Amino acid sequence: MVKTAKKAASFRQTVLLDNSAIAELLAGEAEQANGQLRQALRRAARTAFLWEDEAYDLAAAGKSLTELEGIGPFLERRIQQWLEKTPPLVSPPEIRDDFLTLARARRILLNHPNFAEALQGDLHTHTCWSDGTGTVGEMAIAAKSRSYHYLAITDHTKALKIAHGLSEERLLDQGKEVASVNAVLAEKDVDLVILRSAEVNLTPLGEADLEPSALCGLDLVIGSFHSALRRTEDQTTRYLAALRNPAIHILGHPQGRIFNYREGLRADWARVFAEAARLDKAVEIDAYPDRQDLKLGLLRLALKEGTRISLGTDAHHTWQLAFMDFALAAALLAGFQKDRIVNFMSLQDLRSWSSKRRECFSGGRYHR
Repeated sequence: MVKTAKKAASFRQTVLLDNSAIAELLAGEAEQANGQLRQALRRAARTAFLWEDEAYDLAAAGKSLTELEGIGPFLERRIQQWLEKTPPLVSPPEIRDDFLTLARARRILLNHPNFAEALQGDLHTHTCWSDGTGTVGEMAIAAKSRSYHYLAITDHTKALKIAHGLSEERLLDQGKEVASVNAVLAEKDVDLVILRSAEVNLTPLGEADLEPSALCGLDLVIGSFHSALRRTEDQTTRYLAALRNPAIHILGHPQGRIFNYREGLRADWARVFAEAARLDKAVEIDAYPDRQDLKLGLLRLALKEGTRISLGTDAHHTWQLAFMDFALAAALLAGFQKDRIVNFMSLQDLRSWSSKRRECFSGGRYHR
């Protein structure tokens, strides 16, 4: 027993703390702190997921840890202490569990270079039409710089007032801008198409907040829950209703989890994923660092059930298209092949899949 304890203690002193472990240590200390220190620790814990370099690599190179975003002299000294003598590590609680760091995601992608290169586009982005900052044209330029062939503009819709969600009329006006940008891209012989899409707000009953007739003209529709996300009872019925909504192609950030803020909803996920597979609809990996939703454990279950997945950065600024690394790495870790990921379809195949999933509304009823 004594030898085992000494061996464990020795391991703790020599093990390299990666950024994920540092994030958990920062978050754990925040729970014991107050005031501005608490806020600084919580902020640094979130930011650790976006550090491009492992803290231990910087320290080994003799560089200051203040090069890492969110780290000042005080936190630098604290992290340096942890790197020199690793404290006891515990598994993160559910609210912080199963999140990748950017440094780890990029290591994974380095081992699978052809995977990222084959990606055709990002299917969840926002512009200044709702709560993003870039114009449609600016997002198009950013997408082309990543060699994408298509980009879905999926701004929020009217029920999400805090995000300046689009009404049916504003969605039509946005469509004119998308058409104009596509015309310019075609004129310049740029191999990129902006997909006219939306992230509609779903009620707990799975109903969209826009008229079906407005959604029929879109290339792609993501349905997401943005309310009643702290319920603790089983929400399977809510998810099944959303998937059965004839307007929806993709179920966006399904869990509704946010790092160190909200655990997300509970459901009979095997049943949810099986229904998505039956309907040939997709569930999303939202690559936004705080979300990373679906998490790895559920992605593996989705794979087992034969479900398609869709990758989206949920980017609200042009630079956030780089968040795609999180989704790609998660898909690889979960074991997904390209043929089960919507974003690897050609534009023609994507539109074919989308049209087969769509039922349009006219004459008081839906028509395929």
